[in-house]
Order: sequence, then structure tokens, then C-alpha cells
Amino acid sequence: MLDHVLGKPSVKSRRLQVLAVLTFWSFYLFKGHRHGPPFVRKLSKISSKVLTAWQTVVLTMMYLYAARNFSTLVGLASPEPMANMYDAKYFRATWVLTALDAGFWTAMKIKRKWIRDIASLVFSVFYLVAAERADEKVRKVRGGLTVEHLRVSWNKGTTTYLGAIQNLMRPRFTRWPPRAIRIPRPSTSDYKEPVSGWLYYDGPISDLEHINKIILDIPGGGFVAMDPRCNDDKLFSWAGKTGLPVLSLDYKKAPEFPYPYALNECFDVYATIIRSKGRCIGMSGMDIPNVVVTGDSAGGNLATAMTLMITESTTNRRQSSIQAELPMPAGLVLLYPGLDMNIGNWMSDEQMSLIKDRRMRATNKDYLRRKSMQYNDLVGTPHQSDDEDEEPAGPVSGTKSSKLDVGAIDSGLRSPQPEYSHANRQTWAKSQPSTPASTKETSSMSHRPEPMHTRLAMASMISYFNDRVLTPEMMRAMIILYIGPHNRPDFSQDYLLSPILAPDYLLQKFPKTYFLTGERDPLVDDTVIFAGRLRRAKQALHSQRTSQGMRGLDDNTDFDEKDVAEVVLIPGISHGFTQFPTLYPPAWKLIDRCARWAVDLLNTADARVQKEQHRMSQRHHMRTESSGDEDHPLEINMTKMRSRTISDEAKAKASAPEQTENSSEPNKPNGNTKKRKSNGRTGFGQKSKSLVKLDSSDDLLGRRMQGLAGPLTGAHNED
Repeated sequence: MLDHVLGKPSVKSRRLQVLAVLTFWSFYLFKGHRHGPPFVRKLSKISSKVLTAWQTVVLTMMYLYAARNFSTLVGLASPEPMANMYDAKYFRATWVLTALDAGFWTAMKIKRKWIRDIASLVFSVFYLVAAERADEKVRKVRGGLTVEHLRVSWNKGTTTYLGAIQNLMRPRFTRWPPRAIRIPRPSTSDYKEPVSGWLYYDGPISDLEHINKIILDIPGGGFVAMDPRCNDDKLFSWAGKTGLPVLSLDYKKAPEFPYPYALNECFDVYATIIRSKGRCIGMSGMDIPNVVVTGDSAGGNLATAMTLMITESTTNRRQSSIQAELPMPAGLVLLYPGLDMNIGNWMSDEQMSLIKDRRMRATNKDYLRRKSMQYNDLVGTPHQSDDEDEEPAGPVSGTKSSKLDVGAIDSGLRSPQPEYSHANRQTWAKSQPSTPASTKETSSMSHRPEPMHTRLAMASMISYFNDRVLTPEMMRAMIILYIGPHNRPDFSQDYLLSPILAPDYLLQKFPKTYFLTGERDPLVDDTVIFAGRLRRAKQALHSQRTSQGMRGLDDNTDFDEKDVAEVVLIPGISHGFTQFPTLYPPAWKLIDRCARWAVDLLNTADARVQKEQHRMSQRHHMRTESSGDEDHPLEINMTKMRSRTISDEAKAKASAPEQTENSSEPNKPNGNTKKRKSNGRTGFGQKSKSLVKLDSSDDLLGRRMQGLAGPLTGAHNED
């Protein structure tokens, strides 16, 4: 109460209040009457004839407990926000996680490590019993997070005693422990320091000479914490179930190494694996290995951005002769990825059009129903609106009409797509000029909102702001720490920071991706929107090739959305479920599903390579037969060439006037080829616009970022 009276809430004032109360009653016990004030003595005489000392203590505790829960007893308690949030098993897991966070945060300031480890478990047991105290502790800490709080919370699985408990409870998947490994950088990299990682493989390293498949895992941790050993449950399971090597990267963490250092590390590791043909991890080096890239949470962001860099490198027309083209990964497996660094409030028409696609209603049914009921839950109306499931009457903004100019379409394909982000969606430059209104309309100066094509829905980050695993305060801290105080990214353009902005021409070449996300995850929007964009871009490319008759090896069948992306939304759960399968046992089945996905992607890649090799061998065989059976091949070929030359000359003379007329047309598509190509990025080696350093330390934005990042990194000292 003292800090409230002073108007300055702080830990010091509360400590002074507690010390004052304890001092007063200690002084009274030693100096005052041993039986208390006069009226208490009379009450003590009466009660001592009826009650024993034990009964008196129990009655006193019961009274205090009843007084503390008086509102609950009489039906005046506040509503429980977690009542319908999770299923029972996941809620029990979050109960234990909350108690562990509260216990470890309570003991984090103890200097001696062995005392701190023991005290963390003791405090955690206390908070398991006092669950409401744990919730209050965690809520207050998250209100003033620092990077140390995040690391203590997310790295607690690697502490001595808690790690031993996890090892005892984990099933034994492999006989071999993980090996620490260092991957050298490629010669084309700007960095020279090797990248650390852990190799999970159930067998000796010598066996890798007979394997040409690998799973490259990029762990999460908000870009600031969690090395691969925090994901031992998942990685051991994958290595044991698939029989393949699993390389998990221990990339450098922010804020010591801000964006894009970790992204470049991941890209360099992939380039080294491909160019060394796996020799960097013990493979034979005879063939280029097939790689499946996996990532969870922040690792999903890095995995997606790395794949975009690889795609960008394959489309770069200015590659040097020493830099070979990198093949695409066999596929991606993304677990609850964070693909948008913009924390917005509302869903746009473009986002909702992807979610409400008729072909995805079976997958997004429950997810969309919860979004549609948000307004009804607030106002207390049990029914849905009549236009709940109606599609937009007109074309949704962001979809391209078939009558658009070719140059405009190509420019749109090669530019970032900010309309699919949770912020920066308003395009004032493209706003239409106001049309003359009627006299009745111009007489009113009131603002009238424009009608939306889709139902208004709130972004999942704000809808699930009271999530027990990932909160907006934590997202804010992670983004600030990842970007750093000196970077000024363009959140509407930098698709390596927010892969959800990726241009369509990169998504058209993106490999098949599996998504696994909890339906109540604050990041579930990122999964659904990015998967929808992948399907739309791939379908547009397939339709274009079909209409132009450009059918390749993979275009022999009709377009199948399952060949592009598959999304699995788990009802009743939120973020990070694969990191604590000991507390949430259903996660083991989800981890096994991810392993099957990785194997399917690798097998599909092998089948594609064998099919292409068979096709090339048939071509070679046909050429050999056609060139070896003629009696006079030289004479026949010359005759054919002569007749073809004569016919070509005749055609050229006939088409000469037409070419003269067509050359005078100013908007010929072929004349704009170079200009259209220059709209995209020239290569992944260029520096992003977001990596512009501040001109001076007096810059307003610089001082603002310093003020935000200072308390998070612990550089700001309290008074």
C-alpha cells in the first residue's frame, strides 16, 4: 500500500513496507505483554477452555483463506480468462511451465550457481501449489522483460537438475549421443568464423558416407535464446525414427549478433553442405545431398528467409563464375513459425480472402469460426450474422485482373507484398480521387467508413494476448532485440525479416512446405496467410504455363494444392508444444508426424531425380538411334538444312513489312524485358535497405531505439 500512497510503485517501497510490518510485530512480541492487549486476554481465556492450540491455529488459517477468497464464495469473482482457452492436457502443461518460470525468475539473482539451481526447483514446487501467485509473478516479470529473463526462462531445460529429470523421463531413441560440430563458411561469404551446431545421428560418423540425405534444423528461441540441446526430445526422436543425420544449428543470438547475422549463418551452412557435397559433416562427397529444412518459432522465420535467399540466388542473373547455383531444399517443415515482425491489430481484406478460400475451408473451419465469433463474444450475442460465410461480391483488392498490363503484373510479382502483413497496409498514393457526390451527401460532413469485403477480424497476436506461453510483451522484446538499436528496417519491404511479404515470383519457386501450428497460437495467422500465398502463387504459375503450353516435368498432372503446402492446425493448444513433450504427451505423435513429413519430402525428391535421369537417358538413346541408321547421314542432313534455309529466307521476306509496322508500336512487351527484370532484387549478396546505420547519435529514432533496447539488454541501471 505504501507505494500506492506515494504514487511510485517499486520493489524498494514494497520491501520497506514488509520490513516495517515485521519490525513492528517483532518489537511488540518481545516488549509487549505475552498474552496480548487486555481484550485479547479475555478472549484467550474463553477460547482456551474450548479450543486447543492446534484447533486455534487451524481456525485462524481457515479464516484467512476464506477472507482471501470471499468474492469467490459469494459468487462475485472475476471471470476466468483461461476457461475455454486450451484443452485440459495443454493447460496442465502450461501450469507446470508457469510455475517453473516463476521459480527460476525468483532465483535468478542468486550468484552461486549450485544454490541458484536448487533454489529454482524449490521455488518452482512452491509455485506449483500457489498457482495464482505464479501467474502474478509471471505477469509482473513479463511487464518488464529483459534479455536475461528470456534466457533464464527458455534455457532452463539445460540446467543441471532439470536436465537430468528430462533425460530420465525421455524414451531412449538413439544409442549415440549428439556430436558438437563446426561448419566452415563458404568462400563467397563475408564472414570467416565457423558456425556451431549439433549432429544427431544414431550411428558412427563413418556410416554417413553411405547417406545422401540430411535434415537441417534451425531451432527457435525468439532469436535470443535456446541452443539445439533445448530441443533434445524432438531431435533425438527424429534421428531415431528416420535413421538420418539431423544437423541442428547453434546460430549466434541477439542482441550481441542482431539481424541479419543469424540468417547469414544459416545460409552459409546450407551453401557449405551443398558445395562440399556433405563432406563438411562426414558424407562421401560423391553426390549433392538432399536437404529438408525444419524450423520452429523464430527458427521457422530463419528457415523461410534462408529459403527465400536460396531462391533469390537461383534467379540472380549476375552470378559470378565461381559461385555455382544452389539447388532448392527438398522441402520445409515449419512448426508454429513467426513470419511477420509487424504486430498489428486487424486482419486485412487480402488476408481474410486467403483464409476464407473455399478450398481451405476444411482446414480453416474452426480457426475461422473463432475469428468470426470474436465480436459476438464481446457483445454477448449467441448468433452469427447472416453474411458470415458469404464470399466477397467483387474482386478482393490485391488479386490481379486478367486485363492488367504485362509490365504491371511483372512488377507486382517481383515486389514485396505489404498488404499481407499486419501493418503498413494503407496505400495513400494509390487512393482514388474523390468523385462528385450528390447534394444530399455533400451536405453531411460526417465520416462514413468504407464497406469491407470480408468480416472484420482481429489478428491472432491480439486475439490471444493473454496466452500463457507467448505474449505481446515477449514478441515486442524479441523483435527489438533481434533488430538491434542501430538497424532501421522497412517493415513493409524487407521480406527477409518478415517472409510473409515475399514477392510472388519467389513464392512460385518455393519448395513444398508442411505447417504444424496450434489453433490458439498467437502466430497462427502467419501460418495460414503464408500457406495461402504459396498456393495462390503456385496456382497462378501453373495456369500461366498451361495457357502458354509450357508444360515441364512436374506439369504432367493437374494442379494439386497438396504438392504446394499442407497445413495442420491442432485445436486447443498454443505455442511451443514440441519443446515439452514430457509435460504434454500428445506432442510425441506430432513430432513423429514431422519426421514422416521429412522422409516423404526426401523420398519425393529422390523420385523426381530418378525420373529426370530416366528421361535424359531416353533422350540420349533416341539421339543415338536416329544418328546411326542412315546410309548417307551427311548428304541427307545437308539437304534438309538447305531446304530449311530456303524456307526460312522466304518467310523472312514475307514477314519483313509486318516487322516494320510492329517496330513503330511504343508499348511492345518485348521492349520492356530488361526494365521488368530490374524491378526485383539483383542478388542476395546486396545489402538490404533495412541495414542503414544512423547518421548520428542525436537522431530521434536512434535515441528512441536506444531507450527501448537499453532496459531489455540490462544496460539501463535502476535508481
